[in-house]
Amino acid sequence: MSARGEMSASSNYVVRLVSFVSLSLVQLVRPPSHSRRAEAARRGARHALFLAAGIGAAIVVLMVALDATEIGWMPPRGTAWLWPVRILTDFGKSAYVLWTLATMLVVTAAVVPMARGTPRSLLIGFGTRLLFIFFAVLLPVLAGEVVKDVVGRGRPFVGGHANAFNFMYFAGTEAYASFPSGHSVTAFALAFAVSAVWPRLRAVMIVYAIAIGISRLVLLAHHPSDVVAGALLGVIGAMLARYWFAARHLAFTISRDGTIEPLAGPSLERLKRVARDAFAP
Repeated sequence: MSARGEMSASSNYVVRLVSFVSLSLVQLVRPPSHSRRAEAARRGARHALFLAAGIGAAIVVLMVALDATEIGWMPPRGTAWLWPVRILTDFGKSAYVLWTLATMLVVTAAVVPMARGTPRSLLIGFGTRLLFIFFAVLLPVLAGEVVKDVVGRGRPFVGGHANAFNFMYFAGTEAYASFPSGHSVTAFALAFAVSAVWPRLRAVMIVYAIAIGISRLVLLAHHPSDVVAGALLGVIGAMLARYWFAARHLAFTISRDGTIEPLAGPSLERLKRVARDAFAP
C-alpha cells in the first residue's frame, strides 16, 4: 500500500472512531424516551427508600452494639498470614476497578470502527454494557468520597483505642475516612452492575462483594457499619445508573410494572468467538 493510501485509511479510521464516540455520548445524554420510565422511577424510589430505611437502621445498631467489640475479634495489624487478604482486598480498590473498566472501554471503542456486520453489533452492545458498569461504579464512588470527608469517622484504633464514635467532621484525612468503606462501595456497585447486565453471574458477584467487605474488617481498615454503609451506597448508586440507561433504551428495558430488565445482549461465548476471529491469522 502506498503512503497516500495508508494516510487515507488512517484518516478514515479516525473519522469513524470520532463519529462512534460522539454518537455514543449523544445517546448517553439525550432526553429519556422510554414510555414506562415513570413506573420504573417510582418502583426504584420505593426500593431505594426501603433499602435506606432498613439498612440505615442496621448501621445504627451496628455502631452501638458491634463496631467496637468486633475490633477485638480481628487479628492484630501486620499479622504475617494475612498477606492473601491484603491481595484480595485490592480487587475492591476503586482506582483499580475503574481504570480496568476504562481500559476495556477504550479498547472496545478502538476496535468497533474496524468491525462490520454481526461482530460490530456485538462489540457495540458489549461497549454499552461496559459503559453502564463504569458509571454504575463511578457515581457511588464519587458520592462515597464526599460522604467520607463530611462524616470524618476515625478508622479502628485511630485515637489509640477502639472507639466507634470517633468523629472529626470535614477532616479530609485518610485516618478519618472510615465511613463508608470505599472498597465496599466499589465491590457492591460492581456486583450489582454486572449482575444487572449478566444475571447468570449474580452468585459469583455476590461472593466477590462479600469477600471484599470481610477483607476490610479483617485488615482493621473499617468498622462493620462502614462496610454495610458502603454496600448500601454502592447498590443505590448502581440502581440510579441502571435507571438512567433504561430510560434511554440503553442495555435495559422496562416492563409494564416498572421492573428494569436487561436487553438481550452479547453472550461471553459470542464475544470470545469474535475475538478469536479478529486475531486469527
